[in-house]
Amino acid sequence: ILLGLQTPTKGSFYIDNYILCKNGTSNNMLIKSWQKYLANVPQNIYLSDTSIAENIAFGINPKDIDYKKINEVAEKSILMEFINQTKFGFNTIVGEHGMMISGGQKQRIGLARALYKESKFLILDEATSALDNYTEQVVMDAVKNLDKKITIIKIAHRLTTIKDCDKIFLLDNGELI
Repeated sequence: ILLGLQTPTKGSFYIDNYILCKNGTSNNMLIKSWQKYLANVPQNIYLSDTSIAENIAFGINPKDIDYKKINEVAEKSILMEFINQTKFGFNTIVGEHGMMISGGQKQRIGLARALYKESKFLILDEATSALDNYTEQVVMDAVKNLDKKITIIKIAHRLTTIKDCDKIFLLDNGELI
């Protein structure tokens, strides 16, 4: 619902004073406008069988990739150490669905992709649930050190993932506690 991919069956979804959805009906123009401000890092990152740079700048024509920006977001997402260890750097091919890299490297590419988009809202939807504790901490430290102008919404089952949040909301059986 927050991403504008589903509509609530009852109730309303507001952003500021604008109603995006009400009782199962959506305002598609407002939803599209809202989505421009969002970046999502899901639990399972989709990676194409292309380079690290192309996966970070996903959807951008390879000749239009801003490599200065790629470097910046790779630094912020703690990806540079891995990139510097590869033979081809940002041109390293990740394999189909990222099969040639680790889960932590996939998540960091996903985070870099979200940062490349320069969104105002970053949604981390179980973004670290498949990672070991050490790698999760590295990724969460990277998130914690992001620009404070970005609003970060973390959706997680592990309390360690959300321990540094300003506000924590608990959902239990579909109800906000």
